[in-house]
Amino acid sequence: MTDQAAMDDWFCREVLPLEPALMRYIRRNWRVPEDVFDLTHDIYALALHGVRNGLPEHTSGYVFAIARNHLIQQARRSQIVSIEFMANLDGVGPPPDLSTTDRHIDARDELRRALAGLSILPPRCREVVQLRKVEGLTTRETAERLGVGVDAIEQQLTKGMRALTDFMLGGSGKIAWPARDKQKARRSE
Repeated sequence: MTDQAAMDDWFCREVLPLEPALMRYIRRNWRVPEDVFDLTHDIYALALHGVRNGLPEHTSGYVFAIARNHLIQQARRSQIVSIEFMANLDGVGPPPDLSTTDRHIDARDELRRALAGLSILPPRCREVVQLRKVEGLTTRETAERLGVGVDAIEQQLTKGMRALTDFMLGGSGKIAWPARDKQKARRSE
């Protein structure tokens, strides 16, 4: 088992710098441009889950293999069955496995932690994350609703998801605003 501190360090040091290349890879291989950020964060979650048993030797190969497999899996899912069809199949299939209560409890704890992390985000950032991740709006729809540009939505979402990830991994969940830090330094001189 890899300890949490080593996983956090590995993620920040080796995975986050791959983000621009990973997003370019997803844009080239996925048909819906609005899904790029969601897919990127799904891949981060899968990568973090996978390193619980040990850190990989070649991080970029590991992350891009996860990305490739995740895109393939998402494409297969989108071709198999529509959600409306599944809604008509209520009650079909085996009953839920009640022996998985530990997983349910863990999921509820993670949800509570995510909500706590969401509540400490700045108001605009929190609103963007909620519209994109909770309500499922596209980047363009979110931008139109808030009356801002698509680039602003992408920046707010990236900062918000990074802060939320930091909080979920035991950090403070604070957003780093480099421009504000520079302005404060200038004022103090």
